[in-house]
This record gives sequence, C-alpha cells and structure tokens, in this order.
Amino acid sequence: MIKNLNFTITLLMLSTMLSSIYADSRITIENVGFATPESVEYYAAEDVYLVTNINGSPLEADGNGFISKVSPDGKVIDLKWIDGTNANTNLNAPKGAAIQGDILYVADLDEVHLFQLPDGKQINSVRIKGSTFLNGITPSKEPFVYVTDSGLKGGEGGFVPSGTDAIYRVSNNGKYKTIAKGIDMGRPNGIIVEGNDFTVVTFGSSEIFHLGMNGNKRSIPAPPSGALDGLLKMDDGSYLISSWGGSAIYQLDQSGNYSVVADSLDAPADIGYDSRRNRILVPLFKQNKVVIVSP
Repeated sequence: MIKNLNFTITLLMLSTMLSSIYADSRITIENVGFATPESVEYYAAEDVYLVTNINGSPLEADGNGFISKVSPDGKVIDLKWIDGTNANTNLNAPKGAAIQGDILYVADLDEVHLFQLPDGKQINSVRIKGSTFLNGITPSKEPFVYVTDSGLKGGEGGFVPSGTDAIYRVSNNGKYKTIAKGIDMGRPNGIIVEGNDFTVVTFGSSEIFHLGMNGNKRSIPAPPSGALDGLLKMDDGSYLISSWGGSAIYQLDQSGNYSVVADSLDAPADIGYDSRRNRILVPLFKQNKVVIVSP
C-alpha cells in the first residue's frame, strides 16, 4: 500500500512539473480588449509588439480598426496606440503588418497604410485598384513592401472567392506595382521575399510554394493540415507556418520534414517573431488573444 502511494505521489509530482514547464513556455494575453487580432509585428527599436485588431468584420470599411502596443512581458502599453476612430487616421480592418525602415506598413481591405515610426502618425494610404482582401505583407531591403491579396469577398455563408488573388509591391512614395495575379494562386496569405523569389502560403488551396519574379511557380511539400495563414523564415533556413486547419504552428526544415512547434491554437493568424527572445508571436483570430510561444 505504501509503495503504491509513493508511486502515485511521484506521478503527481512529475505531472505537476511537466505542466509547469509547459505553462512557462507560453504567455497568453487575454481579456485586455483585443478585438479580432490578426497580426503581431515585433518592433525591435522599442522592444514592443504591435498587434493589429480588425474590430468587426474583416470586410467592412467601418473606420474602427486599431493597433495595440504590448510589452514582451504581456502587458498592454497602449490598447489603441493607432486608432481608426481618430479624425486623422484611416484604419478599417487591419491585417498583416510589416516594418521597413522607419515606416509601419499595414494591409487593410484594398489599401496599404503607412505610419511613421516611432510616433505612429499616418503619412499615407495607398489604394490598390481591383484588390479586395489585402492580407499578408513582408518588407524588402529596399523602401517598399510586398502584399498579398487573398482574393476574398463577402457572400452567402461568409467569405467567397473574388478572383483578385495577387501580389503587389507598394513603395513608400505611394506607388504600387502588380507582381503576380491569377485565381490559380490559391488565395495567397503569408509571404516572404528571398532574393529574387517569394515564398507564399495559401489559405484556400493550402499550399506553400516559391514564386519567381518571372512568375515561375515551384511547389514545396504541404503541411499536415491546411488553411495556411502566417509565414516566417528562420535563421536556420526553416519556415514557420500557422495553420487554421491544424490549430498549430508547423516548422518545415531544409530536408522537407514537418514538425509541430505549437498546437492547440485556435485560428492562429499572421505570426510574428521576437528575435531578441526567440519567441513566436501568435494572434488568435477568433479568441481575442495573443499567445507568446517559446519553442
């Protein structure tokens, strides 16, 4: 009887230790006022996280989107640091965000907004004719960013394809250029630029592929589950991909093998990366939460 009791106590202690280790690997920021958080961008110059909040329908130009400023310990510094309800701010349903130089670029319906850093003052809005759902965004080494149009619009039962799937280049002077366009792009979402190529994940066709500036498309083995959203390239050459279908963050190594970095994440959207602390920053689109994962 004593031996069984000791064994039970040991198991309970081990379970408690493992639970503690798991809990320490995540910080969940919740019940702070987030409203459909879609993207988290690490702003290294101030060592803070910038969280875009759609705050309503992802399809409506309702003027109430906002961007939160959050500290690495999970405290909200300013919930509505950039606020679409302010008279001098144009922000509706902000999605992907990227920093290039001293400008924060934000994808929003059919516009890309430019905000000056560090003060967050809006300096421009670039409307992209014919776009419907600007979404993923990535910086380049030059004074411009690349943004995807996921090709979605409102319809019966929610989102339906709009046929506007595309990648655009948006410059800090307000000009833009179409890089690729076509319904065969599978509703592109997360994007990164690598030299003369892009790497793209898609929400509709659940693909990951390389795309050359000449339009040449080269497929990469797809993750275990689909509805792919965010994409990051790590220093070791691997990719991190967020999947709504798998409720997970997958890692694709250079050998083409997938592993699960984090799971039990409901609708993980456009992920960011804190390079100072080796953290993955995960907005949970449906839960009004941001989860900080230390893999």
